[in-house]
This record gives sequence, structure tokens and C-alpha cells, in this order.
Amino acid sequence: MKYLSSFFLVVLLHYFTFAQTLSTATPESQGMSTQRLQRIDKVVNEYVEKAYTAGAVVLVARNGKIVYHKGLGYDDISIKKAMPKDAIFRIASQTKAITSVAVMMLYEEGKFLLDDPISKYIPSFKSPKVLDKFNEKDSTYTTIPAKREITIRDLLTHTSGISYAGIGTKEAVAIYAKNNIPSGIDTPNYTLEDAINRLAKLPLMHNPGEKFTYGLNTDVLGYFVEVMSGMSFDAFLRERIFKPIGMNDTYFYLPESKFGRLVTLNTEDKDKKVMKVTGDYGNFAKKKGTYFAGGAGLVSTATDYAMFLQMLLNGGKYNGQQLLSPVTVNMMIHNQIGDLSLGYKKFGLGFGLTTVAEAARLSPSEGTFDWGGAYSTIYWADPKEGIIGMIMTQKVPNSYPELGDKFKVLVYQAITKLN
Repeated sequence: MKYLSSFFLVVLLHYFTFAQTLSTATPESQGMSTQRLQRIDKVVNEYVEKAYTAGAVVLVARNGKIVYHKGLGYDDISIKKAMPKDAIFRIASQTKAITSVAVMMLYEEGKFLLDDPISKYIPSFKSPKVLDKFNEKDSTYTTIPAKREITIRDLLTHTSGISYAGIGTKEAVAIYAKNNIPSGIDTPNYTLEDAINRLAKLPLMHNPGEKFTYGLNTDVLGYFVEVMSGMSFDAFLRERIFKPIGMNDTYFYLPESKFGRLVTLNTEDKDKKVMKVTGDYGNFAKKKGTYFAGGAGLVSTATDYAMFLQMLLNGGKYNGQQLLSPVTVNMMIHNQIGDLSLGYKKFGLGFGLTTVAEAARLSPSEGTFDWGGAYSTIYWADPKEGIIGMIMTQKVPNSYPELGDKFKVLVYQAITKLN
């Protein structure tokens, strides 16, 4: 794999130059415009007024300084409760980046190599099979032997052939449902050991390394962390990542004292207008769950997640703690899928990556790493411009995802001086 040395130098520049912990500053002190950042307010509030979304928490940081952080609109539209800046959100697939960092911390300890087969550590994955023929009427199928074993790198890059329960390929959705495989979204009543070992026996959608297929790969990695560390995945994240960084509002399952800060979950009515979800769906974080979904299970705040992203922009260091080497961070934010693509993007070890073509389509610089979550949360971190952007809403389904791209435009148009 060839890495672009210029981006490595950028990471090192941020590692040695900028503050290790986030603090607030005026936009002007960081080469941004207060007046132009206020355009974010106008656009988000328009979405609230049109009932496209209930509200959002928005955070922008540059060079380790938070220059914009607001709660806009409503937490609970039914009672017009204002959105607080410290609201706790279901971050769903934003969990994947945190799990990937946990894996790479163990990698740095010499416990495995990225191209090791996962079956070396989780034997149930030995001799994987690939789906051959599938009968839609009863979900029966035939398989053929996979051309090779699944590697840890395959799991980090979603190229293993494992798909998703609920949102994956039609074949995978049916097969996983028949075998009671949890999606990791609002599925608290399982254990990683049981679910992942059952998943291991099911067919892959394609041979490892052949395609990018978004799937339960990172949930497998959560169990892998348990196996390699001898700790529950929940405990590993708390002791090795959350406590050192200071992410005090990030959990799989909230303490009761923080229930009131969990944002109301919304959906859409028949006219695609926002409405509050009724019933128990989305309240998994208030339960005493036993399933620690590495791909989708966490709840967090904009501030906590910004600290995590700043750690990566700092070259793996935050709050005086070196979680990863800048060399490892550099690996994670470079293309790991070769000629495969995600539209205009590539994929690293846990992150989507902005290419030259994607940078031409939208504002973030080439080399920006990003992802989002099923409940309508979006983040990115731009090593070149030192930018962290995050917009967190809570709505599923969401017919207005373009707000995320508009937000990117609104952040970059506020820059008055390039790094």
C-alpha cells in the first residue's frame, strides 16, 4: 500500500503544533468568520421551520479550537423543548471509528497483524463459505468454499463479504433474520460471543477482498477486542479510550442519571414531515443491555465525539495520553481498498476518505476522513485545514439527507484563511 507522504506530514504538523485538548476560541482567531458561520443557524432553522427535522446540535472546530457549537431547534417537538448543546445522541455507525481505534491499539501492542485470518483468533470463522444459490421463497441456499479466509484488514475495510442484518443485501437480510442475527441497532438483548459465533457460520455475500459490502464487520471486531484483551468490549472502551480522552458522556447503556439527556427520536409522517417516535423503539440506551455492538451501539455528545476526532488529528494523542502512534493514524486515514470505491470516495481502516474527485464535488480537502450514523448524525475531520465538523440530528428515516452536504459547504465558506 502506497501512502501519500504529504498527508503524513500534515498529521505530524497537527501532532506537534496544535493544542492536545479542545478549547473555545473566536472564529477570527482561527481564520474563520463569525458572520459567515451564522449562516449555519439560518439553514438549520429553515429545516426546523419546514418540519424536515426537529433540531440539531452543530459543532465546528479548527486547529483544536471550538469556534461554533450550538443547539438549534428542538429536542422534543411535542413540547417544544429546546435542543441543548450537551444532548446525548444515538450515534449508530459513528461507533465504528471508535471500535476501529480499539482494534488498532491492540495491533500496536503486537497482538496480531492486519492480514492475519480472523479464524486464528475466533475459530468459528475457519473455512468460510460464499453464497451460491438462494431461494427467496424459503431463504434456503447453497454455498461454495471461499477463495481465502477473512482477514482483520477485510473486517476493518468492509471487504470481508459479511453484509448487514436489516439493511444489507436482500439475501443477507433474509438469512440473518432466519438465524436471529442482531443488527446492533436497538438490539440490546444478545451477547457478542453468541451472536458473532453464529454469524461466522453463515455464508458470505462474496469472496473476501472482492467488493466493499457495508456490514456487521465492525461488530465482529468488537468481539475480537474482547477475545484479544480479555475484557468486555464495553470495559475496554471505557478504560482504554473514553476515560483517557475524557469522553464522559459516551456509553452503550446510559446511567439512569443521564436518561433525561437522551435526545428524542423522530421519524416522518405520510407527508415526510418530522414527528416524534412513540413507543419503546430507540430507548435501548436506557436499558441494562448486554450486547455491545461495535458497529452501531454507542450514544454520545458532539463534544465527546469531537474530542475523539481531535485525538486523531493530534496524531493519536489527547489529554496528555498517547492512544495511538501518528504512524498508525496515518495508516487508518489512507486508502486500504485499492481500486474498489464508494462512489467518489475510498475507505481506510474504519473511515470513508475524501478523494480528489470527492474534494471537487464538495468542500472538504482530499484526505478528509468521515462517516455518519443511521439516526442522521454526520462527522468529518480534515487534516489539511484542521477542521472538525459535526451535525447531529435524530430522525429515521430521513428524506432530507442533503442537510449534511449543505453543512459542509457552510463550514468551508466561513474560512477566511487557509492553513
